[in-house]
Amino acid sequence: MSGRPSESLELCRAVALNPRVPTNVIAVANQKGGVGKTTTTVNLAACLAATGQRVLVLDLDPQANATSGLGLEKTEGASAYGALLGGEPLAAKLKPTAFARLEMIPSELDLCGVEVELPRLENHLTRLARALEPLRQGTERDLILLDCPPSLGILTLNALAAADFLLVPLQCEYYALEGVSMLSRLLKQIQEGGTNPRLRLLGVVMTMFDGRTRLSQQVVGEVRQHFGEAVFDTVIPRATRLAEAPSFGQPIIAYDPYSAGASAYEVLAQEVLVRLQRLNPAAG
Repeated sequence: MSGRPSESLELCRAVALNPRVPTNVIAVANQKGGVGKTTTTVNLAACLAATGQRVLVLDLDPQANATSGLGLEKTEGASAYGALLGGEPLAAKLKPTAFARLEMIPSELDLCGVEVELPRLENHLTRLARALEPLRQGTERDLILLDCPPSLGILTLNALAAADFLLVPLQCEYYALEGVSMLSRLLKQIQEGGTNPRLRLLGVVMTMFDGRTRLSQQVVGEVRQHFGEAVFDTVIPRATRLAEAPSFGQPIIAYDPYSAGASAYEVLAQEVLVRLQRLNPAAG
């Protein structure tokens, strides 16, 4: 399900040489916590940037784990809080990371206040979509990844209203399908209710896979049977090095580029690029 790191990275680069798709926004979401959502956002973004894609990560989780996972400080006033409330442009919050072609809008604990304040405002579900629009114009970036909180609150709903695609990390355990079923219903409501009719499911990625256990293998089989081709071929392993990397403020391809986790996310990046090209009618 994943090759040697050098081979997979070359595959990613080969895909990246194809004509670029327009700037796409991908919401990485699952209302269940502990499924590898932020790990997937950070490492997928870094691997996409390594292929030559220009990537922006927007951390919408007040816990700010994606922020620290890419080596940035949790600084007061650094988040999208003001932009969501209409007080300042989102571009003012852009921060470079230590990794080429990868920039970020950090999060902070104060972003929790959005859950209370935003519902009182007009058009509260489309605030993020409007704030993101200037960042989608031009040719400065190829992809924007939204790291959502582990809930279906106002921040996640804004992310789904702003995104072109939904990517769902799913832990290899039996309760996983319950959360995805709820997210699938919400996806349909957002599409059919007029909030964001263009939103499509990019795919489901299985995380924390332990090949030594029958449970992990059974869950992957059931998810593939349930969701079919929506499930990515790449499966992310449960790995110590992958768990250690965030404490050093690095994605796995920087922390341990020859690990199984790095190889898996490199191949996942390739799959994501291929799917974007297939799903986006404007792609070459």
